[in-house]
Amino acid sequence: MNLQQFRTSLSAATCPESLSPALLALWTEGRGDWDSAHRVVQADGGSDAAWVHAYLHRREGDSGNAAYWYGRAGRPVCRDDLDTEWAAIVGSLLG
Repeated sequence: MNLQQFRTSLSAATCPESLSPALLALWTEGRGDWDSAHRVVQADGGSDAAWVHAYLHRREGDSGNAAYWYGRAGRPVCRDDLDTEWAAIVGSLLG
């Protein structure tokens, strides 16, 4: 799956099979369900989930919490617009 296919899948009734928790959270948030996306990343202790967690808090407007999660992910705080960051994370996680 590539970024465009992932974007297209946002209009499907169900998420694509075999998504990692981080990608599942981005898919869920991409459909407008921030709370469910946040629950997914909170339950995962990996660095990819921490990166998405940072993005989610940035999307929420909580820059302090976002900075904490960028640090947990080993990533610099993102300064790109949110849609660009979402696409960059999805693209990176899809490989």
